Amino acid sequence: MDALGGRRVLVTGGSGFIGSRLSARLRSLGADVYVTSRTGVDPASDDRRRLRADLASLDETRVVFAAARPDLVFHLASRVTGGRELDLVQATLLDNLIATVNVLMVATEGGNPRVVLAGSMEEPGFDGPIAVPPSPYAAAKWSASNYARMFHALYGLPVVNLRVFMVYGPGQGEPRLIPYVMRSLLRGEAPQLTSGTRAIDWVYVDDVVEAFVLASTTAGIEGELLDIGSGESVTIRRLVEKIVAMVDPEIDPVFGAVADRPLETSNVADVRRTEAKLDWRPATSLDDGLKATLEWLAQRQGIEPADASA
Repeated sequence: MDALGGRRVLVTGGSGFIGSRLSARLRSLGADVYVTSRTGVDPASDDRRRLRADLASLDETRVVFAAARPDLVFHLASRVTGGRELDLVQATLLDNLIATVNVLMVATEGGNPRVVLAGSMEEPGFDGPIAVPPSPYAAAKWSASNYARMFHALYGLPVVNLRVFMVYGPGQGEPRLIPYVMRSLLRGEAPQLTSGTRAIDWVYVDDVVEAFVLASTTAGIEGELLDIGSGESVTIRRLVEKIVAMVDPEIDPVFGAVADRPLETSNVADVRRTEAKLDWRPATSLDDGLKATLEWLAQRQGIEPADASA
C-alpha cells in the first residue's frame, strides 16, 4: 500500500457509498485522488480534483482522463438496481456497460493504467454451465466483465475485476435493505419485506474498500475476476431477525408483503481463491458490521436502539 503515495488516482462514482469511502482511504495512503460523479459534485466547487461527467459520453470520459492523468483507475460509477422493469434495459446499458467500455477505451488510449472494476455478484461467473443474467443490471455488468477480459487479452490493459457481493455499512442509504429495515424499526414501524428466503453473501464496506486498494497494488492479477464477499450466505429472514433483536424484539417484520423478484440467485463468494490471488479476507463479522451500521443510523436519527451495543 506504500506504493500509492503520490500516485494520481481516478475514482469514478467517487460520491457514492463505496466510492466515497474508497476515496478517503486512498487519500489517507497519500494518493492524489480525483473523483467523478454525474450528479453528486458541486458545480460551484473550485476543487479541481472533483469532476462532473457522464461517462456514457466518450468525449466526457476523455475530458476526465485528460484532467486526472491517472496512474490508477477505480471504476465504481454505476446504476445499481435489482429491478426487472423494461425501462431499466436502456438505462443500465448506458450507465453500466457503455460507460465501462468508454473507461476501458480511454485508459487504453492513455497509456494503460491499471483499472480496477467494480463487478457484481448478480452477474454470472465465467465457469460452469451457461447462465442467464437475472436482470438488466446483471446483463450489463456481465457484458462489461467480458469487455474487460477482451481489453486485457487483446490490448494489454491491466484490468482487474472485483465481483462484489452484497455490500452494507455506515453511510449506505435507502432503498437498500439493511438501512430500510433499520430505519423502519428505529421509527417503531414493521418493515414490509419479501418472503425472506433468498440467501445472500453480505460483506462490510470497509472490507470491500481494502480489497480495492489491494487490487490496485498486487502484482500478477491482471485480467482476473475475483470475488469480494464473506464466503458465507445468510437468508434475508435471518438477517432481519438479527436486526430486530438489536433494535426492538417487539416488532414483527411483515414477510411476504413484497413479491420476490424472478430469477433471483444465491451466489456465495469464492474467498479462498481471492485470498490466494489477493491476500485478502473479510475482517468484519456480520454481527459486528450490523452493530456498527445500526449505531451510525441511530446517531443520525437521534434514537438509541434497545441493544445496539450488545
